[in-house]
Amino acid sequence: MPAPAQRAAEPKTELLWPEGAPGALGNEETDRPSLTIYLPPAANGMHSGVVVCPGGGYGMLAADHEGKQIAQWLNARGVAAFVLRYRLGPRYHHPIELGDAQRALRFVRFHAADYGVAAEKIGIWGFSAGGHLASTAGTHFDSGKADAPDPIDRLGSRPDFMILAYPVISFTTPYTHRGSLRNLLGDNPGPELAASLSNETQVTPQTPPAFLFHTNSDSGVPAENSVLFYLALRKAGVPAELHIYERGEHGVGLALFDPVLSSWPRRLEDWMRRNGWMQ
Repeated sequence: MPAPAQRAAEPKTELLWPEGAPGALGNEETDRPSLTIYLPPAANGMHSGVVVCPGGGYGMLAADHEGKQIAQWLNARGVAAFVLRYRLGPRYHHPIELGDAQRALRFVRFHAADYGVAAEKIGIWGFSAGGHLASTAGTHFDSGKADAPDPIDRLGSRPDFMILAYPVISFTTPYTHRGSLRNLLGDNPGPELAASLSNETQVTPQTPPAFLFHTNSDSGVPAENSVLFYLALRKAGVPAELHIYERGEHGVGLALFDPVLSSWPRRLEDWMRRNGWMQ
């Protein structure tokens, strides 16, 4: 008689800074960045983990179809998921959001053994403005502070891979998503600041490998955002894969009910398996 199938543990939410986040303007839920942790059955230390950044223009979080559903998709394929609730504009501006994402990566890396994941297989997956946050984490990372009092801060914040779904990337071209720019940087950001967060200009050979998905008919965030980032990765010699579908609105998530777009997660699954981030 076959053994009963193992069930994933119930998700658990952890504050990134239990004693209060740096730069917090209050003590409401929106002032306390957190990770909701979804672990697959039988985690054995060989699996990868992915920090998931829902989109929402840096003004809200699409926490279901770009958060919970993504975590469940990853768990079903043996990958641990950590859905990030990061702080948002216009209450918060850069560098708060990036600091939350960096802390999430360090947090997962620090607790990798507790979560049954490999510390060198921790990626980040972002949608729309969450894709901007993910690409910012992948181009603005550090190796940690060796003398930091908090041991989590001693670890590096570089993700090992990036998954960018219809991401906001550029803040200096006609393809900029103005709502994300305004919520992240305010009404009148200086040109140097905007340029530093136009992430197609920040790619180096040390930028982690990336998978990008977009649609040609996306009128919210034009596909040029992904194209520009892909070309920068290619120029830097960073492994990357780009898929642009002809049709599809912005914000489709996994596109579960679209007979064509629903194939994009399978391309992602192929990419992750080929690179050893999914068994």
